[in-house]
Amino acid sequence: MTSNPFLHVRSAKFRVLPGEDVELVNEGMYGKSLALYLQVKLAENGYKTPCVVCEDWGWWLEVKRLDLTCGIGVYGMQIDDTDDLDLCVTVLTPKGKKWNWAKLRSIDTSSEVEKLHDTIRSIFTDDLDITIVCESLDFPLE
Repeated sequence: MTSNPFLHVRSAKFRVLPGEDVELVNEGMYGKSLALYLQVKLAENGYKTPCVVCEDWGWWLEVKRLDLTCGIGVYGMQIDDTDDLDLCVTVLTPKGKKWNWAKLRSIDTSSEVEKLHDTIRSIFTDDLDITIVCESLDFPLE
């Protein structure tokens, strides 16, 4: 199985939301605004995105399409003492063979995972208010 790259993005439209601090499992792990934005945009692109959940490492966005259910990890850290965020996104389902209990066999997730990653990149590229800082296999936030 191969891990997926991170898309490091910045935009004034993705800030700490009012009340987001109360939902956080770990202090400072923001990104709900970006997760909610992707939930809407991915639905517009034919993906089922039933839920956004706060986890200890950031925000989980569930994604369903065809035979594959996977998730997107959204990580965000506050920039200095502002409501601005440094954010990154990755498809958390690795590319490669994955056991499918419903089909009782392994399925290759590569094409669906790559397509989802490409769709996310296109969503960011098409929105003039979003800057893609970099795309990297290494976690870009420090």
